[in-house]
Amino acid sequence: MLEAVAADLSEIVVTGTLKEVSRLQSPVPVEVITPAFFRKNPAPSLFESIGMVNGVKPQLNCNVCNTGDIHINGMEGPYTMILIDGMPIVSALSTVYGLNGIPNSMVERIEVVKGPASSLYGSEAMGGIINVITKSPLKAPVISADIFTTSWREYSADASGTFRMGKITGLAGINYFNYDHPLDKNKDGFTDVTLQDRVSLFNKWNLERKDNRVASLALRYVTENRWGGQMEWNKTWRGSDSVYGESIYTGRWELIGMYQLPVKEKIMAQFFYNRHRQDSWYGLTPYMAKQQVMFGQLYWDKRWGSRHNFLLGAAYRYTLYDDNTPATASPDGLKNVVSRTALPGIFAQDEWAINEKHTLLAGYRYDHDEHHGNVHSPRIAYKLALNDHQTVRASFGTGFRVVNLFTEDHAALTGAREVVIAESLNPERSYNGNLNYVLKIPLKDAFAGLDITAFYSYFTNRITGDFDTDPGKIIYSNLDGHAVSRGIALNTDVSFAYPLKISAGVTYMNVYLMQDRPDQPSHKTVQLNAPEWSGNLVISCSLPYRLTIDLTGKWEGPMRLPVLPNDYRPAYSPWYCIANLQLSRKFSKGIELYGGVKNLLNFLPKDPIMRPFDPFNKYVNDPVTNPYGYTFDPSYNYAPLQGIRGFLGVRYALLK
Repeated sequence: MLEAVAADLSEIVVTGTLKEVSRLQSPVPVEVITPAFFRKNPAPSLFESIGMVNGVKPQLNCNVCNTGDIHINGMEGPYTMILIDGMPIVSALSTVYGLNGIPNSMVERIEVVKGPASSLYGSEAMGGIINVITKSPLKAPVISADIFTTSWREYSADASGTFRMGKITGLAGINYFNYDHPLDKNKDGFTDVTLQDRVSLFNKWNLERKDNRVASLALRYVTENRWGGQMEWNKTWRGSDSVYGESIYTGRWELIGMYQLPVKEKIMAQFFYNRHRQDSWYGLTPYMAKQQVMFGQLYWDKRWGSRHNFLLGAAYRYTLYDDNTPATASPDGLKNVVSRTALPGIFAQDEWAINEKHTLLAGYRYDHDEHHGNVHSPRIAYKLALNDHQTVRASFGTGFRVVNLFTEDHAALTGAREVVIAESLNPERSYNGNLNYVLKIPLKDAFAGLDITAFYSYFTNRITGDFDTDPGKIIYSNLDGHAVSRGIALNTDVSFAYPLKISAGVTYMNVYLMQDRPDQPSHKTVQLNAPEWSGNLVISCSLPYRLTIDLTGKWEGPMRLPVLPNDYRPAYSPWYCIANLQLSRKFSKGIELYGGVKNLLNFLPKDPIMRPFDPFNKYVNDPVTNPYGYTFDPSYNYAPLQGIRGFLGVRYALLK
């Protein structure tokens, strides 16, 4: 749990139960990551920063365009729901763009819940939730800024400020990232890292109302131009078959609001709207997409007596999606049909404090999908406070997800594989159980924390891309069998009386599919990009003269990778560790200087792109130069392609 394990467990969290409750009292385990952790290893986006959390993996799905998603406990990105201030950013691209461009200076904390939460949040919340809580305009610094650069000529600027107009208090922020210096240090003819130019604007307004009722509105806009490809590529080659490049233009609007009705009871109205436009070329493959998502939710938060906290609500989501792929083609494939999906639902939850030691939470959600019918999502959670130092939590629930294939799986578009949708895709469904144990250990000269979680998910249907049956295709179909994600995660931290703190985590997981095939019943397939072993390490030491040194690291064991038949590359990645070192110095008047080295061990993956010299597959049929029929494929990814590099930055905060 990194920065948060030894923190005050009375801090307020909202993600697990949709209402404010202290971490200690919550029957649902919630991990909290604060900006203090992000500052130990500065990154230009939360997408990269979140990767230092044990069991959470930002996975790059393409070595050319560097688009990716976030895996929680081995579950792929579409199973991770991103929230901003408790509102679901319900879009299949949210794991990429939901965490890109949020100014870090505006983030109060990030809450992570691992495991299905469909009973509260509906579709997409199958693998876990990442909730970005932004700062209140009343508590945020008047002005804050963070600017840094790296020896690769990456530039990141992050700034925010507060303002007040009568009863309205506001928080405005901007995030800018630029990398426009192509490098090819592995000598394969392709850019090692995607070139990016990204601007994100974020505004949040709070209205002071009678009886402290809530009224807030937030607006975010993200625009990004990114490309990767052969070193000589420029935008004049966009969509051509002479020089290979993957170019993505993105524009995204998000509107988030919360309003407490002016009645005696606590009734909350929430709404969200996003509009996403993407203009992309993957070599010769265009991907032109537009998506709009409208989401509204109304819930009643009621306390019955001294022991029951009750929640009753209704939600409605409406999605319009259009692209130029088979995802929106008519059944005969002759014309394009805009996808319009309505998903209404109702939910209820009761948290019962049986006594000081026992708490029981029960919840249920009903959704109706016009294509797939009724969906039921119950859950139950139990907390036992053994004493002041030990807590046990157990939970069971179900999850579901309505598939939107192409917006969430860039592997379906990049490279040279043909996409095959073998049948009509049904919703994915799962059953999940978690068992969590927290131990606080006061020592003579230190304070230690221990957090252990065992998890198990069983999928009755799951949609995954089949890369193995045909090297020239990605085949999508319903699962004829079942899938399992199971494992155990351990987080520990020790804070010493002297200025030293050590945090470490390790996760073991086993993620696989059991499929019935004509030639092999009950065939077991290990999940791609899901390492059995992974972990993290953070060591922070305060030195004289207001100096601090931070050593951070994330390591992963072997994971299965998409390989071609007779591939000369290993089917499993090696053990590796990405370690980083930072030295920072605080000055007076809110100024802090920092600098250090990323990827200290200079680890780089080998052979990330198959046949980079023939990206358009013009010569794959030559039996002399290509006897095994290899094709261009950039999906063999397990670690960043950036080696050792330095960074230097400055922060400033003017407090109220």
